[in-house]
Amino acid sequence: MKNSAILFVVFFSICLFFGSCKEKDTTDTPNPTTSNSPNILFIIADDMGKDATNGFSEGSIKPTTPNIDNIKNTGLSFTNFWVAPTCSPTRAATITGKYGYRTGVKWAGDVLSNSETVLQSYINQQTNNKYATAVVGKWHLAGSDETFNPENFGIDYYAGMVTGTARSYFNWNLTEDGVSNRETTYITEKFTDLAIDWVGQQDKPWFLWLAYTAPHTPFHAPPTEMHSQGALPEYTEGMDDIPYYMAAIEAMDYQIGRLLNELPAEERANTIIIFIGDNGTPNQVAQAPYSSRTAKGTLHQGGINCPMFVSGNGVSRTGTDDNLISTSDLFATIAQLAGSSTSEIHDSKSFKSLLTTVGTHRDYVYSEMNSDRDDIWTIRNQKYKIIASASGSEEMYDLQNDPYENINLLSSSLSNEENTAKNELEAELNRIRN
Repeated sequence: MKNSAILFVVFFSICLFFGSCKEKDTTDTPNPTTSNSPNILFIIADDMGKDATNGFSEGSIKPTTPNIDNIKNTGLSFTNFWVAPTCSPTRAATITGKYGYRTGVKWAGDVLSNSETVLQSYINQQTNNKYATAVVGKWHLAGSDETFNPENFGIDYYAGMVTGTARSYFNWNLTEDGVSNRETTYITEKFTDLAIDWVGQQDKPWFLWLAYTAPHTPFHAPPTEMHSQGALPEYTEGMDDIPYYMAAIEAMDYQIGRLLNELPAEERANTIIIFIGDNGTPNQVAQAPYSSRTAKGTLHQGGINCPMFVSGNGVSRTGTDDNLISTSDLFATIAQLAGSSTSEIHDSKSFKSLLTTVGTHRDYVYSEMNSDRDDIWTIRNQKYKIIASASGSEEMYDLQNDPYENINLLSSSLSNEENTAKNELEAELNRIRN
């Protein structure tokens, strides 16, 4: 009897040992990095051009941004990503998939009609409401109307600053679920708090549009622990703007790191991150080879050729991609990432395939602006670029040999190649705008 008991204990121990060493059955638990329903984190940096971003040759003074750098280094950096020269048109093109002349949003402060179908609603139409959707941060598609609630477009949740900027980022108007109140938490930190809280409440795949306001003016000193620019005094007019601008970028990076660190490992692995600058660097802080005449607010490269990094779930390529990408292309791309089968809609063409496979995307890319000064538009192919205006002025550049547009080819006779390119660009421009 004693021997039988001993044999039973030995047998039971062996079973426990082999049971604990058995490979876990994962047939019912999909690998989060291959999920068909990834979380989508879309981050917009306000007024952050290439000259203020690591990984680009433009600019000699760069911020310390380990979290943004990691997004870039673990994914794909698009070198020919074109936006609008101010923030509202970039946001409108992204959220509608349409060029500005179709929506009427062609300059900062223009109002997006509530008749438009926005990206968040389109995703849920295409996926049977699979995604929870939120916009946190700067809206700036309702003009100066602080009473407007972006949830009217069908977005599940909105919290942020409805207008374009504030006098102080330590004392500003926060709108959440249609109710506005004064907020004294530093704006970049508060947006991140709201994003963390919302993501933590979700029990299905989510699409978070996180639009930071700083480093857009006013220049200011963020909380010291968020940046490496030292003990900056309160900013006053006439000071060197660049340390304050860099500090705001670093504070944003600090908060992006806090958000990502709050995600559980499995949720982080199932998240794709898209990071963009919405237009070029403000002219007060533009760095060579850009200038105050070729940065934000212009259709020159310093105003519209901005950073875009994509990494995370489903992104297997790393390094750089030189394809021509339009802001409007984000609509179809993000919709496809969420499960839509449509690769082209309106003025939007999905570049989702480029995240895994080398390929080609567009032959031409287009941008435009309509300010108090002029109605202007621009188009380029891989080599040549034309800027034309309603007043009849026209410029042409060879971006391969003159990437910062110092020599207007139309100032002298064109070669046969240049003349052919000009005719082709003008024909495509006419097709787009008509």
